[in-house]
Amino acid sequence: MPKFDQVLHVRLGSLKEAVTDWGQTYDKLVKLQEKAENGLQVKADKADWEGENAGVTRPFVKKTAKEFGDAAKVADSIRNILRDALAEFKSAKESLEKLIEEAPGKGIRIDPDGVVSYLIHPDRRSKNYNGPKPDQADFDAMRSAIKAAIDKANDADDVASRALRTVVGTDENNFSGTDYDNLKEASKAQDAEDAKEAAKIVKKGDDATPAEIDKLNKYLKDNKGDPYFAERFALEVGPKGSLEYWADMGVPGDGPSRLGIDHRDKLAELQKNWSLTLAAATHSTSPEMEQWKADVIKAGSDPIQSRGAHPYGFQVMSNLMRVGDYDDKFLRNYGNALVVAEDKITHGGSQPPGRAWYQPQQAHLNWIGGGAGQDPMSGFMEALGHNPKASTEFFNSDIDLTPENGKDDKKLNAFDYFSKDRDWPEELNDKGRMSKEPGYDSLGHALESATTGHAYDAPAEGLKDVRTAENAEVMQKVVEYYGSEPKHMHEQPGIDDSLGKMGSAYIDEFNRSLEQENETSKQEMPDSPFGFNDEKGHSRFGGKFDNELLWSRADTLGFLGTVTQSETGHAQLSAAQTVYTTSVMDEVAPKPGSGAARELDLTDAKTTLRIGAETHAIFDQSRMGQIDEDYTKDSDEHKKAVGRTTEWVKFGVGAAAAGGVAALTGGAGGALVPLATETVGGAVVTFLGMEADDIAEKYEEDELLKKKSDDLKDEALGTGKENALMPGQAYARAPGWSKEDANYLEEELTKYVKDSRGHVRDDSLPDPYKPSKK
Repeated sequence: MPKFDQVLHVRLGSLKEAVTDWGQTYDKLVKLQEKAENGLQVKADKADWEGENAGVTRPFVKKTAKEFGDAAKVADSIRNILRDALAEFKSAKESLEKLIEEAPGKGIRIDPDGVVSYLIHPDRRSKNYNGPKPDQADFDAMRSAIKAAIDKANDADDVASRALRTVVGTDENNFSGTDYDNLKEASKAQDAEDAKEAAKIVKKGDDATPAEIDKLNKYLKDNKGDPYFAERFALEVGPKGSLEYWADMGVPGDGPSRLGIDHRDKLAELQKNWSLTLAAATHSTSPEMEQWKADVIKAGSDPIQSRGAHPYGFQVMSNLMRVGDYDDKFLRNYGNALVVAEDKITHGGSQPPGRAWYQPQQAHLNWIGGGAGQDPMSGFMEALGHNPKASTEFFNSDIDLTPENGKDDKKLNAFDYFSKDRDWPEELNDKGRMSKEPGYDSLGHALESATTGHAYDAPAEGLKDVRTAENAEVMQKVVEYYGSEPKHMHEQPGIDDSLGKMGSAYIDEFNRSLEQENETSKQEMPDSPFGFNDEKGHSRFGGKFDNELLWSRADTLGFLGTVTQSETGHAQLSAAQTVYTTSVMDEVAPKPGSGAARELDLTDAKTTLRIGAETHAIFDQSRMGQIDEDYTKDSDEHKKAVGRTTEWVKFGVGAAAAGGVAALTGGAGGALVPLATETVGGAVVTFLGMEADDIAEKYEEDELLKKKSDDLKDEALGTGKENALMPGQAYARAPGWSKEDANYLEEELTKYVKDSRGHVRDDSLPDPYKPSKK
């Protein structure tokens, strides 16, 4: 693979000469071909030969004439391949040269090996420095552009080298006659060839060796993201072929299924690569692929016969869509058909889904974590988790349970069914225990994508806030249901982290709701500093929400109070709230140095800090209440749980902020937090640069276990209060204030925050969850 310096300094003169030389060679061979065909071959055909001359000489002359034509095709193909490769290499080289030229103007340095860094590091800038100050988004964009240029050269190099070997052929006595008009055509031919060879391995079934499975994996991996290869592979194997093969792989015995015993990692890799390949294939709208998609759905209700088990097609296919972005329409049609099938085999819900999907001889269909794959809804939820558009539409839809009957109106609400009504079956989880966690974890992933507009596992860095009215519609359902009773979250193991991420993505709207003192009102407070509106004051969620809230204060208290009963939810939302509050301070508080602090209007700043302080109090009280319920007072488990309640600060300090969002990438898991300002300024930067106390050391286990729970709780709540002060401290310490102003602001705002936390005592927070006694 060409490296940065090789692409940048590549000399293309020889390649350009080769293109010219092969063009001239082609012209000469065409003339020789014409002479051979119009002269030599014509005369041989007209000759009145008998005996050996007729049987040997004439075919020899004919074959020789053909060889001139084949030679011309080969020369033309080589010229075309080299010509297009030259263009690609030149384009990649010019792209890198342009990036190097533009980098200093952005405050970025590109080293000889392609490493990106500051042109002048912040620590070495003079006090009067007014040059460009690149942020993380600038560095990410530069690295991405460099990678794109190198990848372009690498792709051209791979396709051209393979195409040239094909053109030359392996027969020393004959020209191959291969004819390529361009590099793209050569690439498609290579894709078709790879797909055919990969399909041959699949069709071997039990006769395939582990080495051949490795080869199959390589074909799928090397062509990852190539839509033409994906389509050819899907069609070569066929809908039933994929289902039957994968079913066989999960049945204990000989053949490829032995991989599950001896080489689980190979099966996990194969499942991921196969899933990515089929996902790419579903985006094709060719008649053949449209039929393939219809046939896969049609086969969903049929048992797939393997060596021993006979799982339904839906059970198999759902495990082949756990990874990758499947086509929107295909997912909608597949999901609707899957729900209809479940309704039928459960006899309208009278039988639990787990029993209905149960097979006497179980096939192990999922190797990448998240259950053994018996419940097809789990894999389908994972597919929705990777396609936000399809997921959003699905959870905002009603599913026709009798599509064959146009007269009745038997429908099922998708959100209600999966979140409220469905009895999710237990599966073997990744810890080796039977649990409903795999299903609810997958449901959470699907809801994350439906509410945030991003795939649930998309790298948080570089993402933008893309929430729409349709996303918010799903989030309203989430808040209404999971905030109505704590048991809805607690009795769905594995969903709390997803609820925390969803809450983080809507932290701005929750702040708007908490500003309203009336618990049932949905009227936005006038001149609110919260929420994101465009320049004309319009909400991203539609005109209705310009002045109306997505949720009442009571709705918000119910949801946030429930989610932060969970340790993970508490950590995620605490970090999100602090980062968001800091960004609002950047947006609405007087700019540092804009006047004497004592004379500035701090109304919006104080409102921002008051709501932030109240929100942290909700979080802390909810978590402490649940700890008291879960663990015996003064037990080691109780003390350790209390000791962990303030560690969220590490996640906030580790956040990366740019372009109107912050990415929490610390121990709380990746979460996206909307910011109140597109330009990340003084307070946010100051906050993210602050060093957090090493809380792990503060609560050393030996010392922690010596204390009484009540004392430890008081100390932890005190630390939580101190941590909630950080947005105000970041504002007061931002560059621009005099020492006197900074001291005044820190004292004034600190007092205000501490007083505000007590306001939550008047709120009705959800009671801690108590498991029902069976």
